[in-house]
Amino acid sequence: MRTGFLMTGLLLLAAPALAGDAPPRATYVTMVLQAFAAKVECPNTDLVYQDLVQRAQQMQLPDGTTEKVRKAIAWMHTGGKMGEKQDDDLMAEVAVATQATDMDQRRLGMPGWCEAQKTNLAGLIRSKGG
Repeated sequence: MRTGFLMTGLLLLAAPALAGDAPPRATYVTMVLQAFAAKVECPNTDLVYQDLVQRAQQMQLPDGTTEKVRKAIAWMHTGGKMGEKQDDDLMAEVAVATQATDMDQRRLGMPGWCEAQKTNLAGLIRSKGG
């Protein structure tokens, strides 16, 4: 039953992100998580870390945000074997982004999700070698 409450809470937290009303960092966390997911899950897809840093600057996020987000994602997705646990708010944003991304991947299927990311993440992901 606790898991049900947690999932409900995460979905309630995700509602603004899914509706486009998320705070800038939560929006950025989702973009970074999806860019790393595309690199791992989508054939012939790569990302350039500096592009992520530049996007954070464009969004007027504090210096170091990209590295904190990268560490939080790595920590959460490796069960603490890589990266570093970050503050609770950032870890919650990563959890919400993970849930939303997982739902999108299941809804669209991986080929459809990968194709959609070419447009959604333009400027953050690119074809390998391109």
